Amino acid sequence: MTLPLFTPDQDPGPSFLGLLDRLGLGLPEVVNAAPPGTITHGTTVVAIRVADGVVMAGDRRATQGNLISHRSIEKVFPADRLSGVAIAGAAGPAMEMVRLFQLQLEHYEKVEGEALSLEGKANQLSQMLRGNLAAAFQGLGVVPLFAGWDERLGRGRLFQYDITGGRYEERDHAATGSGSLHATTVLKLRHRDDMDRAAAVDVAVEALFEAADEDSATGGPDPIRGIYPVVATIGADGFTRLEGDDVAARTAALLARLERRDGR
Repeated sequence: MTLPLFTPDQDPGPSFLGLLDRLGLGLPEVVNAAPPGTITHGTTVVAIRVADGVVMAGDRRATQGNLISHRSIEKVFPADRLSGVAIAGAAGPAMEMVRLFQLQLEHYEKVEGEALSLEGKANQLSQMLRGNLAAAFQGLGVVPLFAGWDERLGRGRLFQYDITGGRYEERDHAATGSGSLHATTVLKLRHRDDMDRAAAVDVAVEALFEAADEDSATGGPDPIRGIYPVVATIGADGFTRLEGDDVAARTAALLARLERRDGR
């Protein structure tokens, strides 16, 4: 297979989406969405900014209406070496958007010889969400969180979105998904300006636990099946996913603390 050639006025440049459009391979529009009860949705995800980066976490449950469709879905992914994205909303379009986002960042770096700035990455994800707006109005909405290490500023940054592609930078923490209201309450109560990554991981695990306790679409820890939240840290050292045993130990410590609090 030979690489496509373009005239100067038609060259899509470093935009992978532009390349797909030029080749006639753009994403098809959704004409008729499936009934709401048949669409798989994933919730809840949270992110916390700390002094040396960002912590991201997501529960593992996906639902179809009132049914649990998947118990161990993953919602936190690396976007590239220094950034990550967490998804909530219609699971299929969300995961497809993540894959396309990863390809876009890789394509840009190969064409330009350097990585896109963190601000540029956040803007690129915003454009993808705007392109999904027609599908969102038919029940296939995607509402992600994006975070990463900004090499130019030397600190972690965190962005929240809406289905129209609106992008909002958050100073301390963010949550999205059906359990976000309950998770945000924990984040507000537990967050401290001097919080390190280890403390932020514990807070993220607690936020998802409390969200699962109040929201049926959010999955709590499942020691019998060995299912725990996906937790990742992002800093100058890159995107790192925590080992399952580490998250399991932190969850066990949380449960023990709650038992002592309740006098059990």
